[in-house]
Amino acid sequence: MALQQTMRALADPIRREILNLLKRGRMSAGEINSHFPVTAASISRHLSVLKEADLVRDAREGQFIFYELNVSVLEEIMLWITGLKGEENNDQG
Repeated sequence: MALQQTMRALADPIRREILNLLKRGRMSAGEINSHFPVTAASISRHLSVLKEADLVRDAREGQFIFYELNVSVLEEIMLWITGLKGEENNDQG
């Protein structure tokens, strides 16, 4: 996992909200875009950043591209963060 790239992707509130939307299941770029007051080009760029960070996967079906969460990368991030918390607790105790 490229942690720096992942953290950069998570730093943006629109990208975090896209991940929240994708918790419900896969969505097309148009469906995702309908939830935001920004241009389709802007959402496309956000999706590219999330994809580069391996936080989402895409699949083309006909003329549509569908996006879904890449849960394995999210699990790796959670394990890393949990590890930090565990180290902190050991220092205090």
